[in-house]
Parts: sequence; structure tokens; C-alpha cells
Amino acid sequence: MGDLSQASVAAFELLLSGDTDIWEIISLSFGVSFSAILIATPIALVIAFFLAFFQFPLRRTLIALFNTFMSVPAVIIGLTLYLVLSRSGPLGDLKLLFTAQAMVIGQIMLSFPLLVAMAHAAFQAADRRAWETAITLGAKPWRAFFTLMYEVRFGLIAAVVAGFGRVVAEIGCSMMVGGNILHATRNIPTAIALETSKGEFAQGIALGIVLLVLSLTLNAGVSIFQGKGESHS
Repeated sequence: MGDLSQASVAAFELLLSGDTDIWEIISLSFGVSFSAILIATPIALVIAFFLAFFQFPLRRTLIALFNTFMSVPAVIIGLTLYLVLSRSGPLGDLKLLFTAQAMVIGQIMLSFPLLVAMAHAAFQAADRRAWETAITLGAKPWRAFFTLMYEVRFGLIAAVVAGFGRVVAEIGCSMMVGGNILHATRNIPTAIALETSKGEFAQGIALGIVLLVLSLTLNAGVSIFQGKGESHS
């Protein structure tokens, strides 16, 4: 128990002292995850909108696929991407394996189905008259789309927050395609796994505290947005 207490104190000291290594890991982890969400979100919102408001062949199949892909384990996504980006893979010439760019691609693949599924649910809950009225009044489709997005903004924000929470704490995909390389691809989850396996609990606890605070903040944010959405409905 004494060792755990000492490790916890050392963890807070690492965070408060501005330890270069630990804050580099935090910065890379957040940078990769934010990049993945920024890239995935616009495309996911457009697809979710079309799935909710238009009828076309294979629409129900696509909805089922996105809902199914939400539950695919991160390590499976990582293995698939590893095979594609490895030297013998179809994209091996790009030399992206074991880079931060590969981690971004992996996290895009992880977050995309969740973003589409949750945004689709938000759009389905919207009043179709908002879209139809905007079009009838002569608004261009893109302007009507943004009007509709504003109407369901709380649900869409919750989708983005959930997507970010999904990728920032995943370890399987990041380990497979990133390689956990110090100063290059080591993020919070992979660093926690490595440090605790070596018995270096202080850094693991420090990074765990960051993830815990982030998780609590994200959950609080989602609750606030959902509450506002209900109060406006």
C-alpha cells in the first residue's frame, strides 16, 4: 500500500513539474485523436444526413453495416491496417506503418462508424419540416443542411464527444500501427501499458489520471448537452 501511495504522489509530481516526456506523450495522444475526429466528422455527418433523409438502394444495409462496425474490436482494425500498410501490403510503398499518420488513419476507422450511427440517430429525431421549409423558402441545400444541423446540434455534439472518447483511450490499434515508439508514436494508452509492465507505476498512474479526468469531463459534457437538448425539445 505504501508503494502505491508513493507512486501516486510521484505521479502528481510528474504532471505538475511539467515533465517533458510525459507531456510529450499527452500532446501526441491528443493531437492524433483530435486530428482523426476533425477529419472523420464532416464526412460522417454528411453520410448520416443522407441515410436519414433520403431513400436509395442499400440504404438499410449501410445503416446495419455502420451499426455493426461500431462493435469491431480496435485490435482487428489495427491488424487490418497493419496488413495494408506493411511492406508486402498494397499501400506499403507509402511507408506509413509505425507513424503518427497511421495512428490517425486507424482512429478515423474506429470513430467513423460511431459518428455515423449516432449522427444518423440525431438526424432521424429531427423534424423533417425544418429541412423541407428551408428548401421551400429557397435556401440552397448546403444552407438547409446547416440549418438542420443547428436543430440537432446537441445530438451531434454528443456524437463527436463519444467518438473522441472512443479513440483517445484505445490501445489495440495504436499499438499495432504505431509501434509505441518513444518521441514518435507513444500515446497515453500504449505508454500506460508499457510503463506498468516495467513496474514504473508513477508514469502509468500520471497518464491514467489524465485519461480519467478526460473521461469524466467528456461524460459530464455529454450529459450537459443531452440535458440542454431535452430542455429545448
